[in-house]
Amino acid sequence: MARSKDTSPTAPVIVLGLGRFGLAVARSLVQLGHDVLAVDERPEIVQKYASDFTHVVAADTTDTEALRQIGAEQFEIAVVGIGTDIEASVLTVLGLLDLGVSEVWAKAISGKHAAILERVGATHVIRPESQMGKRVAHLVTGTMTDFIEFDDGFAIARTRAPECSERKTLSEANLRQRYGVTIVGVKTRGEDFTYARPETYVTPGDELIVSGQTPKVEAFCALT
Repeated sequence: MARSKDTSPTAPVIVLGLGRFGLAVARSLVQLGHDVLAVDERPEIVQKYASDFTHVVAADTTDTEALRQIGAEQFEIAVVGIGTDIEASVLTVLGLLDLGVSEVWAKAISGKHAAILERVGATHVIRPESQMGKRVAHLVTGTMTDFIEFDDGFAIARTRAPECSERKTLSEANLRQRYGVTIVGVKTRGEDFTYARPETYVTPGDELIVSGQTPKVEAFCALT
């Protein structure tokens, strides 16, 4: 199944491992307009989801030659959804890298698994349970209505405007100098979201989109 490599926003993606994580990623990619090659070593799983995707194949993803036979080297982006079998996960990542796939996303089920994947060269390592758990913990505290943390310790959060920012323009509140965060946008109830500018006025009850280093974002949101 050969195709030329593509780095467009709807580039084809190969997803290896159709457990809950891999299946969810593959379905979401299809909804976003990507052509997806879904791969799993279990014939019964391939048969079960044959109608869900344009291309579904059974293959031993730990075998580099098997990956070559299904055309894995023609993809720019790969997602490895194999979690419980760490050896299979690592061998699959190595095989994709050996074939020249430049962007390999891989699921990890533990810190040690993540460290191994990073060491062998996975471009992005995802720990969905850990990342979602931390996000939910932030939401449960009530200081944020949304929270996203990136790999480099950078975060974006949506939070109620603290009292120190109310009835002032962002320039007057001086939040970046005082708290080390950047206000990206402001949402007033009943009005459209607006991108933050120095003259943007914050009223009680507004929501702020805040970005910055995770500890500083967390500390700022705790002011609410």
